[in-house]
Amino acid sequence: RLMPGAHFSENEISERMSASRTPVRQALFWLEHEGYVQVYSRSGWQVKPFDFKYFEDLYDVRIVLEEAAIRRLCDSLLRQAGPAIEELKATWLIDDDARLSDGQQVSALDERFHCLLVEACGNEEMAAIHRGISERMRIIRRLDFTKGPRIDATYNEHGAILRAVLKRRGEEALRLLKPHIEASKAEVRKITLHMLHAARERHQAQGEQGRTMQRIG
Repeated sequence: RLMPGAHFSENEISERMSASRTPVRQALFWLEHEGYVQVYSRSGWQVKPFDFKYFEDLYDVRIVLEEAAIRRLCDSLLRQAGPAIEELKATWLIDDDARLSDGQQVSALDERFHCLLVEACGNEEMAAIHRGISERMRIIRRLDFTKGPRIDATYNEHGAILRAVLKRRGEEALRLLKPHIEASKAEVRKITLHMLHAARERHQAQGEQGRTMQRIG
C-alpha cells in the first residue's frame, strides 16, 4: 500500500497495524534483509525505489531455473510429478469459456504454474530458490496482468508449454518457455508510478469491499 520511494516511521506502522513498536521493528528489519525497505538513521524508513535492473536480473535467473527444470522433467516425466502435472492440466488445459478473466486471480495462477513446473522436476532446493524469486517478483507480475490481452496470451502460452512437456518434447517446450518469460520481462520497462498507484487503489478498494461484505454477512 506504500509506493516505491515512500518514507514512513515505525510509529506510523505501529498505529496502522495496532501493534507495539518491537514486533514492527523486527518485521521491518526482516523486510530490509529481504530487500523491500531500507532504514535511515535520522529520517526513518523508506520503501525501496523501483529498480528495473533488479527485476530484470530476477527474470534472467528464473529463465535459467525453469529451463533446467523442464529438461529434468521431460527426462523423467510423471514418475514423481503426477500430482503437480494433474493440477497444471486442470488449470490450463481447459475450454476458452472456462478461463478466468480477473487479473489478480490469473496472476496467482501464473505464479503457481511456473512454481509447479520447477517443483515437479523433484529438486527441492531448486524449487525453494525459485519460490523466493517468485515472491520478490510478485508485484511486477500482478501489474503485468492488468491488461486483458496478457491474460489470454498466458492461457495460450501455458497450454502450449504444458502440452510440449506432456509429450516429452523438451526442446519445443524450451523454445516456447523463453519468449513467454521474456514477454513478461519486457513489460517491466513499461511500468510507471501511475500504474503502481492505480494498482494500490484497486487493492484498497477490493479490501474495503471485502470488509463491507463481511459486515453485511
